[in-house]
Amino acid sequence: MSHTLAGAVDQETLIKHSRFIVHAAPVDSADAAMAHIAAASEMGATHNCWAWRVGAAFRSSDDGEPGGSAGRPILAAIDGAGFDQVAVVVTRWYGGIKLGVGGLVRAYGGCTASALRDAPRVALVAMAELAVSCGFDDLGHVHAAVATFGAEKLEETFDAAGAHLRLRLPIGQLAPLRRHLRDATRDRVQCRADAPSDLAAPEP
Repeated sequence: MSHTLAGAVDQETLIKHSRFIVHAAPVDSADAAMAHIAAASEMGATHNCWAWRVGAAFRSSDDGEPGGSAGRPILAAIDGAGFDQVAVVVTRWYGGIKLGVGGLVRAYGGCTASALRDAPRVALVAMAELAVSCGFDDLGHVHAAVATFGAEKLEETFDAAGAHLRLRLPIGQLAPLRRHLRDATRDRVQCRADAPSDLAAPEP
């Protein structure tokens, strides 16, 4: 099971007079990751190197450091710590002593790994989407089930036949929710499970 951060993490490390400041945060999309990077990057710093992973998507940047010496080690530290849906910016203030490529790899990867090692984490739960159609008489049952089974209502539309909802919920709750609606409405509610979502959500 993968995890995300329970909240933002900041840590500063001094390596041969260079200051490395890690700013890590939980994110749930590429846009959120880039927003964190923009907010955490410090103007005037020597480098703001970064990496993020959200499911199968990931990106990294060396921000002017030698190729492969910063962004990829940061990403490797995220993966090595078992995190997903995390973005990390490592800001470097140059202290006058060159570290060399190997030293930079160890510095960027090491300070990220250190910041993440003991950071509070939250388990990520696989999610699924469910399309639900019902008559107006059964809409109360559906709304009650949404709350009971921890579902998120992504969309709700109406037509002459009734209501049509698109729900997102933990994949383990999918079958129990469908059984509940079947029993509560004498099988009048139509449910169609979509493919599992690409993203997971923090465990409540």
